[in-house]
Amino acid sequence: MQGLSTRAHAFSVESLVKSCEKITNETQQSDSDKDTPSVIDEQDKQNDTNIKITETRRKLMRTKRKSAREVRVDLQGSDLWRTFHEIGTEMIITKTGRRMFPSMRVKVHNLDPIQQYYIAMDIMPVDSKRYRYVYHSSQWIVAGNTDRSLIATRLYIHPDSPCSGEKWMQQVISFDRVKLTNNERNESGHIILQSMNKYKPRIHITMHSPHIDLSQMHPSLPAEGVHTFTFPETQFTTVTAYQNQQVSATVAVSLEADMEDVAGGSGFLRTPMRECGSTIVEFFSRKPTNADVRGVLSLHPSL
Repeated sequence: MQGLSTRAHAFSVESLVKSCEKITNETQQSDSDKDTPSVIDEQDKQNDTNIKITETRRKLMRTKRKSAREVRVDLQGSDLWRTFHEIGTEMIITKTGRRMFPSMRVKVHNLDPIQQYYIAMDIMPVDSKRYRYVYHSSQWIVAGNTDRSLIATRLYIHPDSPCSGEKWMQQVISFDRVKLTNNERNESGHIILQSMNKYKPRIHITMHSPHIDLSQMHPSLPAEGVHTFTFPETQFTTVTAYQNQQVSATVAVSLEADMEDVAGGSGFLRTPMRECGSTIVEFFSRKPTNADVRGVLSLHPSL
């Protein structure tokens, strides 16, 4: 190849071979560049899928942890409530205020042991109807509408509030001090209801906060952070005297059973129905006799 001019060398066989190899390499490189984005796209898709799977797993774990800590409330004395519910629970209300029978008692679970909580109760209308009892058919029927515009819902704060979650979970929380009245001008803090209407109690749990003051005369719940619980069997109709004879008979049996527990030496009423008429039966200093039992039953104005 020596002795050839530069121009002749450009057309030599060796030069042509090198040129072909160069073109082949450039073509392969170009094809490789075209394939690379596709491979990268597949890898990105796989990575996105893996990320989504991981996020889903994390969400499931968070959900499980949350459900494990979900606040739960169990109704105590539910058998008695269901007994009344089957025949139509009636709740007596008076001008001076009357305690509930059965009363609301609950047990709470999954609170933060060191966090402070308020626990409260209110009673809400089931509907906007007024009812009346038909004796010959032994049933309640709609008698018209009710105007509730002048009655504000009152909130009863449990007297132990605020209290730590640990303390709340250790005890049965009783609302046996709640009194119901039909006196719309009541200033004693009783819950105001209208006669011949259907209601349901609600239990509320909220964390204590410096920004929330529930110690005032007529407190209200905060807009957020409140756990509310209701129980279908606690729905009742308000009355000034029992309408259904089955209800009054069931009350009598329940009170008699409670007094038999007292006579048996338990020392207090099992069911938190302390008030009979104007007399509050809390504890006996001696073992009560059968006459005591009959006397307490006779004090109940609706029996």
